[in-house]
Amino acid sequence: MQVTRLILRHFRNYQEVVVPLEAGVNLIQGNNGAGKTSLLEALFLLSTGRSFLTSHLTDLIRKGAEHFYIEAHFIRDNVEQTLGIGYDGKIRKVHYNATPFHHFSHVLGILPSVLYSPKDSTLISGSPQERRRFLNIQLAQTDPLYVHHLMRYHKAMKHRNALLKIRSEAAIESWEQMMADSARFLMHCRKKLIEALRPKVERISQELSSGQDLFTLHYEPSIPLQKEDQIEALLKKQRPKELVIGSTLTGPHRDDVHITYHGREAKTFASEGQKRTCIAALKMAEWEELQTRTNISPLFSIDDFGVHLDPERTEILQEKLFSFGQVLLTSPQRSNQGTLHIENGILQQICKSSIH
Repeated sequence: MQVTRLILRHFRNYQEVVVPLEAGVNLIQGNNGAGKTSLLEALFLLSTGRSFLTSHLTDLIRKGAEHFYIEAHFIRDNVEQTLGIGYDGKIRKVHYNATPFHHFSHVLGILPSVLYSPKDSTLISGSPQERRRFLNIQLAQTDPLYVHHLMRYHKAMKHRNALLKIRSEAAIESWEQMMADSARFLMHCRKKLIEALRPKVERISQELSSGQDLFTLHYEPSIPLQKEDQIEALLKKQRPKELVIGSTLTGPHRDDVHITYHGREAKTFASEGQKRTCIAALKMAEWEELQTRTNISPLFSIDDFGVHLDPERTEILQEKLFSFGQVLLTSPQRSNQGTLHIENGILQQICKSSIH
């Protein structure tokens, strides 16, 4: 798969720009605030239906404009395709080739991608919600049924919580049954994903650190896997307590991923540099697994390349990038190797040479 062109209109600080992209590694350069990260944000939005920087779509509309529109032209399975997203503050629109949609969830799986940004440090230091989001984005890009059950679970839990808040048990069992069915599916998918990612993370973390670091992933479901056939009973058992609290305390919405460093908690025992190595390994493992599941090479974007790792590990990462299909890197450093140069939301320079 290769993205050939990215079009932005009234998106962030861009009025209108057409960005040509090359196969292989693309280096996007420019000063801080120039708009480099916005290109990666647009691609991530096209890939996942969400921004990695804000939960408010209105933030993406250029100041003074009434809407934004972004569009990617790409080749997948030897077929030229287009995917566009627009938002005017009220209505969301998606166009995939000639087919219109009205919900961003429809973009999932069309343009698979992995993003590696400085914000990913929260995968170790942040809350369990950050690690669940990592799992959800990975699984949503490969399994439409996962998206269905994730939405179904949260819809049922929302209804159950509404009943708990008013201390009513009327029809609550039907919502618990729906939650239990979807919970089993979500837990099974997450378990299988962690099992697939674990050896990859272990291998890559050792490769990046020349054998010094070993990180491992462990799935920690809120409900023990050996009790997954008893979820309905567990929900019923906890109901008296939850009627007082007014919310559901157990289920996939409370799952976590435990990350260890040489068998000890990474959050506590790994240094900041070692944690960054773990994040790099996680993202590369995510790309490898996404490639395996989709049978194509996903887009790999790295924001602020060179700031994540020390020089030695950055060099090892750079050597590996050429095996990752199409790669987009942003950097504030100016060099003659830059494929693209951005200034104040304007494409200033295009060079044919890419990073070596």
